[in-house]
Amino acid sequence: MLRHIRSIASASVLLAGAAACRQAPAARTRAYAPRTRLITVTTVPLLVKEQQALFPFLKSAFAKGGVLDGKEVYAFSPSTITVVEGDTVQLTLINPEDDEHSFVLPDLAVAMHPGTITRATYVARTAGLYPIVCAVQSHLPMMSGQLVVLSAASAAPAAPARPGSAVTPGRS
Repeated sequence: MLRHIRSIASASVLLAGAAACRQAPAARTRAYAPRTRLITVTTVPLLVKEQQALFPFLKSAFAKGGVLDGKEVYAFSPSTITVVEGDTVQLTLINPEDDEHSFVLPDLAVAMHPGTITRATYVARTAGLYPIVCAVQSHLPMMSGQLVVLSAASAAPAAPARPGSAVTPGRS
């Protein structure tokens, strides 16, 4: 009988130990709180007609029939913007040049006149990849970029663990 009681006690201790070693439930995530992001984008000349005096090889490139005939190569800097679904993006668009540009996203088109700073607001409503382009035909396809909108679920912070719910490493 004593042996039977010891077996039951040993089994109870084993079960209690196993319960103590169980992993804590997965941390629940809290909802992502959308933020206002302040982003500055500048137009940058890469290969333009004004550079022909500095780089003589550009004379033939910009000449009639040359590889840059009727084109100039500009860029946005930065060319990739990353935000989270629900964020409000406050854009400061700087065009220090003497050429006209534009900044175009789905549901947003902003003229960037020469030598100006323009401000615009964009709300990133849905996760995905969205093209950014300059609508000046001779600046395409080079003057482009992308807006990366991450899902709110992927950016949600993990809730802090409840006191006493975590298992201490190395203990069981």
